[in-house]
Amino acid sequence: MIRSMTGYGRAESMLGGKKIVAEIKSVNHRNAEIVTRFPGFMAALEVEAKKLVSGKISRGRVEITVRVDSEQCGSVGEKLEINMPLIRNYYETLREVKKELKLKDGITLEMIAALKGGISTVECFLDVEEARHTLLVIMEEAMQGLQQMREREGENLRADVEMRLGLIRRHMEAVEAKAPEVPVCWRDKLAERLRELTGGAGIDEMRLMQEVALMADKCDITEEIVRFASHLTQFGELLDGDDAAGRKMDFLLQEMHREINTVGYKCADLAVARSVIEVKTELAKLREQAQNIE
Repeated sequence: MIRSMTGYGRAESMLGGKKIVAEIKSVNHRNAEIVTRFPGFMAALEVEAKKLVSGKISRGRVEITVRVDSEQCGSVGEKLEINMPLIRNYYETLREVKKELKLKDGITLEMIAALKGGISTVECFLDVEEARHTLLVIMEEAMQGLQQMREREGENLRADVEMRLGLIRRHMEAVEAKAPEVPVCWRDKLAERLRELTGGAGIDEMRLMQEVALMADKCDITEEIVRFASHLTQFGELLDGDDAAGRKMDFLLQEMHREINTVGYKCADLAVARSVIEVKTELAKLREQAQNIE
């Protein structure tokens, strides 16, 4: 089964009157990369979270976000604390300044809120050991959601890949059918060229056959067709494997592109050239899809 590198999973749980939320999302990336965003007091759990994810993801950029919410706390484990004695002291001081300097401006809430220490943030801590179990449970749940989405996306990719593999096979069958005709085509072209050069005089048939034999060897595409078919078979088998297939697919696509380029270079037949163009077009589309596969 192939999996996309794109996915999203979310899970939450209550602990000590606070809600712990875990979100995991993944996008395309050449290698495996895991990025975490945890509240400061939960930083010690980041290593375990990365280990859990790395055991299930072999390719892609994964972002893990954990936050703590409650009625008293905002997100990321913080709450606001008001120092009323300090605010009253500020207020009385501002009134004295206003009276002494005979200022007409009023004392506003914005002015008081801007004063240092009147309103501050403090972290809403949870016990790390208590949070560890809850976090790992919701991380597992979020990972299940992520993997399910990646598998659904993988099925869509598989359908497109299988369709393009079918097109490539049909074009390669056309190339293989034309392959025996290539030396004959070269012989006719060579004979015509010799007639033009000799002005219609007699042609040495023995010399012509020797040249045809040499040319036939140079334009033989049998080996390329056989290797291409082998790569194509291996590519198809990757669709049913359990291991990550993206990198192997990318390698096989490079090899198939190399073989079809050689076919196009060796064979000057118009019908083969058209098939080669179609195959190269489908290979390019497959390579784009392979960039999305784990």
